[in-house]
Amino acid sequence: MQAPPEHLGTFYLGAEYDLDRRQRLNVPINYDARDLTTHAICVGMTGSGKTGLCIDLLEEAGLDRVPALLIDPKGDLTNLLLQFPELRPEDFAPWVNVDDARRKDMDVASYAQQVAQLWRDGLRDWGIGPDRIRTLQETVDYTIFTPGSDAGVPVNILGSLAAPGVDFEANAELVRDRIQGTVAALLGLVGVQGDPVRSREAILLSNIFEHFWRQNQDLDLAQMILAIQNPPVRRLGVFDVDTFFPEKERFELSLAFNNLMAAPAFQSWLQGEPLDVDRLLFTEEGKPRHSIFYLAHLSDSERMFFVTLLLESVTTWVRRQSGTTSLRALLYFDDIFGFFPPTAEPPSKRPLLTLLKQARASGLGCVLVSQNPVDIDYKGLTNAGTWFIGKLQAERDKERLLAGLKGILAEVGGRQDIDFSTLINRMDSRIFLLHNVHGDGPRVMQTRWAMSYLRGPLTRPQVRQLMEARRATLTPRPAPPPAARPAVEPSAPVPAGQATGQAEAKPEAMAAVPAGFGRTPPILESDVPQVYLPLAVGSADAVRQLTAEVARPVTVLGISLVYEPAALGVASVRFLDRKRQIDVKEEKLLLAPAGAGPVGVDWGSAEVLPLTARELLRTPGQVDPAQGPFFAPVPDSINGARELKQLARSLSDWLYYNSRLPIQVHPELEVYQMPGERQRAFLARLQQAAREARDAEVDRLEAKYATQLDRLRDKLERARREKSEKEADLAARRQHEWIGIGESILGFFLGRRSTRALSTAASRRRMTMKAGYAVEELTEEIQELEQDIQQLQEELQEQSDAITRKWANSLDQVEVEELKPRRADVEVQTVAVAWLPSWLIRYHDGLQERTAVIAAYRLPEG
Repeated sequence: MQAPPEHLGTFYLGAEYDLDRRQRLNVPINYDARDLTTHAICVGMTGSGKTGLCIDLLEEAGLDRVPALLIDPKGDLTNLLLQFPELRPEDFAPWVNVDDARRKDMDVASYAQQVAQLWRDGLRDWGIGPDRIRTLQETVDYTIFTPGSDAGVPVNILGSLAAPGVDFEANAELVRDRIQGTVAALLGLVGVQGDPVRSREAILLSNIFEHFWRQNQDLDLAQMILAIQNPPVRRLGVFDVDTFFPEKERFELSLAFNNLMAAPAFQSWLQGEPLDVDRLLFTEEGKPRHSIFYLAHLSDSERMFFVTLLLESVTTWVRRQSGTTSLRALLYFDDIFGFFPPTAEPPSKRPLLTLLKQARASGLGCVLVSQNPVDIDYKGLTNAGTWFIGKLQAERDKERLLAGLKGILAEVGGRQDIDFSTLINRMDSRIFLLHNVHGDGPRVMQTRWAMSYLRGPLTRPQVRQLMEARRATLTPRPAPPPAARPAVEPSAPVPAGQATGQAEAKPEAMAAVPAGFGRTPPILESDVPQVYLPLAVGSADAVRQLTAEVARPVTVLGISLVYEPAALGVASVRFLDRKRQIDVKEEKLLLAPAGAGPVGVDWGSAEVLPLTARELLRTPGQVDPAQGPFFAPVPDSINGARELKQLARSLSDWLYYNSRLPIQVHPELEVYQMPGERQRAFLARLQQAAREARDAEVDRLEAKYATQLDRLRDKLERARREKSEKEADLAARRQHEWIGIGESILGFFLGRRSTRALSTAASRRRMTMKAGYAVEELTEEIQELEQDIQQLQEELQEQSDAITRKWANSLDQVEVEELKPRRADVEVQTVAVAWLPSWLIRYHDGLQERTAVIAAYRLPEG
């Protein structure tokens, strides 16, 4: 079969199939991607071919640059990573099923050669070449995530406990829905069935989450455990918290979560990629991602826990998106059994039903797959606009399916006279009934050959093998714990900061004050502001950093905390662009080294501190008295109030002339990067805008050609009807002519000769020829009309492809504009003397005694 021309926005799923002749037709099934925004359901028994159909659909989504979240309870979707453009036997050999080869009495190499040949023949039969597979690999990033395991890329679920980042009062219903789902998932993980209205555990946890999230404060498991023991709310309803939920019983609940958190097996849940929908849909470079969540290794309660957290995160993400009629992303659920039942209410059901009802407006398409329609809630069935129905085994499955079909047809006003029951009974492997409410009626289709190797579910060792090369680059290293830093204003008296760690082996203290330093800070004028940068690196961390830098074991002879002065500017710069509704204020903390002389500060060489003014301290960090702290002298360039005022003016000038807010802009689409928006999110919006512009332009083009095509098709239909009438007339005239000839011959032999008979025969002959000429003229007219229609369709396809290429290429037409501040929008709050902490380490490296300085106010890079 010749594959149809590539056309973004449509999915090539297979070809129409004639059930009577059991034969595939040369009519491709091109499914409009936008129809998936009304969701889809795929049902079929084992062996019906539904996995192949759905992988076809996901491959097409990848080619159309549509990102997807794929929930894979059994491991079938991992086959999407088995794409071999060269189709060589050695590519298939590591992945073929050894038992299949043994059953065929073949070794693995021979069986792999047979499989490779089967895939080559299958793809060729459907007009699919190696280039299409390469394009798919280049277009989409495939990643297998393994929650609770490091076989693939682990998933850090702590992000799902973080505050949603929206105004609570304006989104109270949304946030409370998410709290309800999150609490139910957490309780299910420790074996507690928490009814949101009657369960004390669920009510307490919900109030804890609401307390923190209302203040936009993140929560983690440790904080939650402590909050259970000592709740931040003192009354629940009319009862105080101890009456409602006694302290002893609260301790048992906190102990259950503590045991979970302490279990070594649970640590895999706390590392890896965060459960961030934006990051799961697009890479940092803006490349669409198909994130496969492999759940085959999890228990039922763990699966429910993770799926609920994921669905709640998706629901929150959906409500933050702008409206669109194009397909923005896919949520695919490979086996819905147990997660969306018709009667029970597991935690996963409510967010899934919410998505089916509300995700359409945001362009998220949901695809649910099941072996048995009775496993799906009826409301879910009627919310699906597209149905892929394969071979069914049980009669009750067919009855449930037909009931759902009737319900949706009644809602959309579709045809009710189709005998779906008979059609479903005639389904065979890889044969599906496609019913789309956006189409003209049901179509019987045979699925195309999958580009991915469908070898069946992969095991965890195989997943580990697939993701080994990616895990190191995809899994972020755990961030070092932050130093204890009091959040205070620079002018407020506060306790001293604390060092983050102690030396593993306490070195011998320095007996003398380091050269160039004193035991007390220099005395400055009272109106000279002074601040201390907090300690971010403890003494033990400094020793480890030194050891790593010298790349050999060292013997620490002494270590001291020293402070050196620098100029610190605290300022804000506002960037305003009313046309684009951009109004952002950037807080800046600039740290500039202070040189000798009256003018020794260069703001151009200043370091931008990743701190806020509230994190600055008024006193130095507390350490072992033998370690200091010790202080360097203050240069003349920053030791007086007059000097600092001059520095404030020069800082204001420098910020005015040098501050810029770069934003990426696509002029044609009028899409621009919002301040603080990550590159991935901007590229995702840009691709969506291009997809919407493409769809709108193609719609206008198709509407333009539809009038001409409809007119030509009407003329063609009339010509065909008229030709049929003329052909019937010609056949009748020929019959009469032959009858006349027969009568004349018979009269000749009987001796009857008549000039009238000859005249009648001649007349009949003329009428027959005239009818024949009419048929020939109509035949030529039909051919011309068919050629005109084909030419118009080719023009339409050519212009559609041009539109697709135009918008695909337009994604590279991004320009960078820089917003400049106005003079009045630069405000310098203060310029102060900042004391920078460092560890002065005296050590021996095996060759000689040396001294090193390790900055203590910033973490080492990398």
